[in-house]
Order: sequence, then structure tokens, then C-alpha cells
Amino acid sequence: MREFIYYSKSAVTAGNFIKDNLMQAGRMDIVCNVIISAFFVSNKVRDDVRLHLVFDGPPNAPRHLVLDSSLEKELLISKKDVAGLIKRMLYKCSDKQDGLKEIFPGCFIEKKSFEAVVKGLDADGKNVLLLYRKGKDIRALNLKRNEVFILGDQEGFPKDKKKFLKRIEGVSVGPAILFASQVLTVVHNEWDRLGV
Repeated sequence: MREFIYYSKSAVTAGNFIKDNLMQAGRMDIVCNVIISAFFVSNKVRDDVRLHLVFDGPPNAPRHLVLDSSLEKELLISKKDVAGLIKRMLYKCSDKQDGLKEIFPGCFIEKKSFEAVVKGLDADGKNVLLLYRKGKDIRALNLKRNEVFILGDQEGFPKDKKKFLKRIEGVSVGPAILFASQVLTVVHNEWDRLGV
């Protein structure tokens, strides 16, 4: 399974905060692009992906959303459709719920911090890596299927998250600064090239 964590400091954490202007909903437009890049290629849908979204924006942070390849992809053909799915997921999450709750097939949500998500995946034996421009070249790695790549939103990581991430190996996809959705596509391409 190809696995990613996308962290957003500003993405809203309540469904009623998502309106027509996705940029004003904590850059939910970027989140939609990341989801589309995670699961779709031309004329095909990837069937081996799990995407963790951690939202730290108002009013109910944090929220941990998990989308995997069993989600109903035909419903996600546009940013509007993706935003609608996230909105419905956020409406279904309660601060009182314990653990991941499946909202729709392949769509789960819970109240869980970024650090707890990363620590949990690390404890599960995953090779957690931070996508970072000054990190080790991704082509120098021996990619398998146990990597989990962490990427952040347009604001990067707050100081407390940066401190936490210092212990995680940094990996670079190249010298240019790319959009999060582009970075995700480049990582997919590296796995594709290796046939992993």
C-alpha cells in the first residue's frame, strides 16, 4: 500500500465551515488537489493508496481523516465532489467518539493529533519519511511498500511540529519547491518507475 500523510495547519475541522470558496476554508482547495493526485491518473484510478489527512484548523482541531482505495472513486471526479465528501466526513465526527469511524466505504475519521498519527504508523513498522527539499534524494532510497511520506500544506509545519519531525529522515524529490499535490505525483512516479 502506498501511504501518505498530509498535514494542514489551516484546514477547517467542521463541515459547516466549508462553503463554496474552498480557499477560505483553510485552503481546502489544496486538500482537494492532494486527494485527486493521490488516487487518480489518466484514465485510471490507483487501487493501492492510503491517504491520511490531519487538519489543525478551526474550530475542532485536530481531525484525522483516512481515505483508502476502497472509497467510491466515481464520486470524486471534481474538486467540488471531493470537498463535499470531506464536508460530510467532518459533519460525522464527534469529539466523544473513540477511534476511527468509517463514514463511507474507505473513508474514516477521528479526533487524533498529527504526532499521534505519525507515532502510530511508526509503531506499526512503517518507514515514516518527511518530504523535505533539503533531504536525501528519493532515488537514493530502496523504495518498497512500507514507506509513509509526510508532506505539509503551503504554510509548512508550525514550530512544535518541526521539533517533533526532527527525528524523521528527510527525503527530497528534487531541487524545485513544488505544490503538495505535485510532490505526491512525483513520489507515485518513483514507485511506478520501480514497479513497486
